[in-house]
Amino acid sequence: MTIAPLTDLPLWPPINLDRDPLVPLDAAERHRFSGPVTRVRLPTDATAWLVTRHADVRQLLRHPGFSADLSRPGFPLLRRVAPGTPSDRRGGFIRMDGSEHSRLRRMLTAEFMIKNVRRIEPLIQQTVDRALDGLRDAGPPADLVAHFALPVPSMVICHLLGVPYADHDFFQQRSRTLIDRDAPPDRVQLHVRELRDYLHRLVETKVAAGDRTDDLLSRLARDRVDTGELAVDELVGMAVLLLIAGHETTANMIGLSTLLLLRHPARYAALRDDPGHADGLVDELLRYLSIVRTGLPRLAVQDVEIGGQLIRAGEGAIGVLSLANRDPGVFDAADEFDPYRQAQQHLAFGFGVHQCIGQPLARAELRVALVELARRFPRLRPGTEAGRLPTRDTSVVFGLDALPVTW
Repeated sequence: MTIAPLTDLPLWPPINLDRDPLVPLDAAERHRFSGPVTRVRLPTDATAWLVTRHADVRQLLRHPGFSADLSRPGFPLLRRVAPGTPSDRRGGFIRMDGSEHSRLRRMLTAEFMIKNVRRIEPLIQQTVDRALDGLRDAGPPADLVAHFALPVPSMVICHLLGVPYADHDFFQQRSRTLIDRDAPPDRVQLHVRELRDYLHRLVETKVAAGDRTDDLLSRLARDRVDTGELAVDELVGMAVLLLIAGHETTANMIGLSTLLLLRHPARYAALRDDPGHADGLVDELLRYLSIVRTGLPRLAVQDVEIGGQLIRAGEGAIGVLSLANRDPGVFDAADEFDPYRQAQQHLAFGFGVHQCIGQPLARAELRVALVELARRFPRLRPGTEAGRLPTRDTSVVFGLDALPVTW
């Protein structure tokens, strides 16, 4: 059996001066990785099965024969860890299975239901307006990532959780370390501990004070910790997960989506003139950009056949969302950006029981941010050549470090 050296060619290769940051793979690279389930070598030198077709990825992510628990022996880790590093899953329910996972996830489900997200849309709107004021005051020219794409989701998730936004530099730096595949293991370990310690102090303060503030951490402290349903350490783990996921992914989507739309001036203008079609556009942006580029790892806990390939218990598998979202068997002209496409079948938020719980919030933030940007800055344009933009090539979540714009 041939083993493709995944370490020689990341699934979303580093950008150079000749590569477009919006093109994940060239034709030769797509041919190498797309198609039937194949065996690959991971950056850790372990091997796993690479799953790239849309139907196969859906089956992988929904099948109970696969575990998301990275503490299991043989789990296909995508980066090396420091020797003796404990697997701390407390509250991090995306790395749990079965009843352990569902117990914690259920405590958050209502918070992120569409009706509740609609209730906080005025907050999202105010946050977007404030950030756009900051972008206007900073330029032209100005960095859209620093002044808009990153502050919007950061401010929203801080408000929802009850985390002081004044500390955003602290948790953003540590968040980026935790999703950087090339970060030294000892630094990852340190930043995990620092972030947990920070949130542990915050949670304990809320628990001790019987905080009546109407934020998510205060409500969970009152309704779950005080009743004994949830341990403080579990609440801290949930806070870590929500804080990281709540701003990193959406920030990168706003930046990349803006760059893409500026290449389609008519569609950018339509956001201002006909914002009612923004929801469909958001789905196509999520499909086309697919910023979770390294794939979702799973460990087989029983023998399962995926796409005609038997994956035995104890073997790892990686579901690659970015390639599944460009499966030509599901999406016509899959490599083309079509703002009028019906792209609801995309897998940008994953699939199955671990599908992103915060997707209604992410969709709302992306829609409001892009519509208001087009309305307030109708003559926005990139301030530099696309190929020269600094990109986050080693991050689990692909994005731009900066997007200079002018108007």
